[in-house]
Amino acid sequence: MTDTTSDITRRLAREAEAVCRHYLSNGRRQGRYWIVGDARNTPGRSLYVRLTGPTHGPGAAGKWTDAATGEHGDLLDLIASAQQLHTFGDTLDEARRFLSLPRTEPPRRDSQSAPAGSSEAARRLIAMGRPVGGTLAERYLHRRGLARLGDAPALRFHPHCYYWREGQPKEALPEAWPALLAKVTDGHGNLTGVHRTWLDPATARKAPLDPPRKAMGNLLGHGVRIGAANDILAAGEGLESTLSLRMGLPDLPVIAALSANHLAAMILPAGLRRLYIAADADEAGAMAADKLTERADAVSIDTIRLSPIGNDFNEDLRKLGRDGLRARLGRQLATADLSRLLSCDT
Repeated sequence: MTDTTSDITRRLAREAEAVCRHYLSNGRRQGRYWIVGDARNTPGRSLYVRLTGPTHGPGAAGKWTDAATGEHGDLLDLIASAQQLHTFGDTLDEARRFLSLPRTEPPRRDSQSAPAGSSEAARRLIAMGRPVGGTLAERYLHRRGLARLGDAPALRFHPHCYYWREGQPKEALPEAWPALLAKVTDGHGNLTGVHRTWLDPATARKAPLDPPRKAMGNLLGHGVRIGAANDILAAGEGLESTLSLRMGLPDLPVIAALSANHLAAMILPAGLRRLYIAADADEAGAMAADKLTERADAVSIDTIRLSPIGNDFNEDLRKLGRDGLRARLGRQLATADLSRLLSCDT
């Protein structure tokens, strides 16, 4: 790296809120400031970090003051204190490492930004993500009983994914939270959208946002696919419910349509002979399953409904465990699929 200290300070200032969310995770945004107890990330309200302003000079983003002690400084000082770094060289190295993480803005060489919510915006966001293994997203999945999914190519992790609250003014700055990303693709593998689940770095649960999940891009008829569909396929609603099916039956290809309405409108793959419909146990799920069954019957595709004990299959996975869910699903499979889907414990 050849960045000078002033270069790094300016780059950190442009990412002031992302720096605070990463190193001062016990704080929160309030207006134009990030508020936390102190520079060591103690919960509280004494230290104020400016999130907006120029990248240097008076009123610069990243400047902070601790009202309790009178201490003040910039984002390099915060990083050093939060990480307990004792040399300036180590602090610069940590700042360079942080700045190398993916960002949600388009690459600088692009002269035009993608329209918000478009398939192109979804493609750019996915390109900025990284594999789930070893990240907060993997911890979140483990909490939901979804282990050994870190290498699933449909899943990605973004450490600073923008979130706009409902009704937020267009000129307001978005928040940035870690997020689990899931690729939405068509039957040919082309990416058409992305599903985002924002995460709380302190708890590895969903972030305290309403709603904590959103999808963008061209979703109708498509979905999040794990495994290649051939003559059989299982189609479900929510991402975690559908991933739970894959946990129980690792050789069963699945697609998460992401909602009941989208499940009903799912495009049926060519060559499909048998479709397992794994709708949620509610009225919307039942109606979606009926509609999808009608469409499958019209093109001579056999359908079998998989029924959860609880509201969805992730609830079943967490209650029954993988082996219990596998046994329950096995009792609902077509006889012709028993040997291929239950022949070995994967």
